[in-house]
Amino acid sequence: MSGDVCSDDSPLTHLDERGAARMVDIGSKPVSRRRAVATAFVTMRPETLALITSGEAPKGDVFATARIAGITAAKRTSDLIPLCHPLPLTKVAVELEPCFGGDHSPGRAGVAITATVETHGKTGVEMEALTAASVAALTIYDMCKAAERGMVITDVSLTLKEGGKSGRWVRTEAAEDVE
Repeated sequence: MSGDVCSDDSPLTHLDERGAARMVDIGSKPVSRRRAVATAFVTMRPETLALITSGEAPKGDVFATARIAGITAAKRTSDLIPLCHPLPLTKVAVELEPCFGGDHSPGRAGVAITATVETHGKTGVEMEALTAASVAALTIYDMCKAAERGMVITDVSLTLKEGGKSGRWVRTEAAEDVE
């Protein structure tokens, strides 16, 4: 591997000068309010969504279980993603919205997931928000796979990041990262 993989101006902060993975030293960074929002969508047949919203899913309350799974996942992100710092989270919220093909999800039924995570810390909570949204989606799949194995988890993305040196970032429709 090239010796200049991670020069001082490289955006790859989790690699050392030899290209080896490392945990970033955040010791000298100032504490600030950090917030991140991530989303995901679980596409499914309208009949499967009706099972969820009617409370008749065989494994129980899908939304309550997915919400708790997402919250737990955010709290355990540093155990799952090797180079993430353990953070004292001040807020984790997981919202689940059934979509029967209206404005939010034209032409497709499913569940829209929004995870919001906050902390006062030295590093951001983007990975915690993405992990919460992803695990909530996986939980919905797990709880409903007996009714439909063809569900698809899509659109997992960071939609908002606030705080820290880089400030505020909001995903645009084109989803271009200009930083």
